[in-house]
Amino acid sequence: MRPLADLYPALVQWPHIPAFRIFGFIAHLSFGSRMPDSKTSCFELRHGVVDALVLIVKMANVEALSQALKRRFEATPTFFANDSIMIDVRRLETDAQLPIDAIAALLRQMHMCPIGVIATDAQRSWAGQSRLPLVEWHDLNSVKPPREQTQSDTQPSKEARLHSASGLRPPAQMIDKPLRSGQRIYARGDLIVLAPVSYGAEIISEGHIHLYAPLRGRALAGVRGNQAARIFCASLEAAELISIAGFYRTGETELPAHLLGQPAQVRLFEEKLVIEALKFGAL
Repeated sequence: MRPLADLYPALVQWPHIPAFRIFGFIAHLSFGSRMPDSKTSCFELRHGVVDALVLIVKMANVEALSQALKRRFEATPTFFANDSIMIDVRRLETDAQLPIDAIAALLRQMHMCPIGVIATDAQRSWAGQSRLPLVEWHDLNSVKPPREQTQSDTQPSKEARLHSASGLRPPAQMIDKPLRSGQRIYARGDLIVLAPVSYGAEIISEGHIHLYAPLRGRALAGVRGNQAARIFCASLEAAELISIAGFYRTGETELPAHLLGQPAQVRLFEEKLVIEALKFGAL
């Protein structure tokens, strides 16, 4: 995910953190490959993906980075508890180096689980000396989202072929039942939800999210980098997390009274997360 966004004047503001960015709930990390035909009763090794956060480090000053991270998570020390996270050092100056293991230890103190390092070819000589493995990064637009059903990678579905051939976006997905804690919905197109999203539930969309019920859990729109995506909500409660294209805010930052429980939309303006009341014209 990227930094907590500042709202422009007359709207609520959240601080910008220059030392780092945390990006992308839907960053997928490939691991392993399928074993040969020889079988064993002891184990199986297969290709798969895992969701991971990405910490984008923007300066090599470890002390400044440490203080910025501590300030950022002071109010929500366990919000990302046990979440996997990768350390991205590609934004550092050309000749800068970073003690990866020290940053990993700092992240563990904040209850996160570092799993790898993303580096340029020039950085691999020093970044590869850490205890974490180097990870090949793939652009979000080239990564496949989680699949509910196993499907051959070489044989796309008829629906996928039709949309690919016509250039159309995937159809909107509709959910008409309440989402409870632990449930997650992923939509390749727009997502329409007609029932409440409870604390601990998560709705994720590559396009817009239209929620005609209270939002209390997590809502992530434009997860593959679509900064034009928006979240429309009939009743914006103290949501755990709201995100568009990786820019996010958590529920620890209180909403202003005129937005709480009211129809609202969330959008990006110059890479800043904006939450504003929905105004309906007279019929």
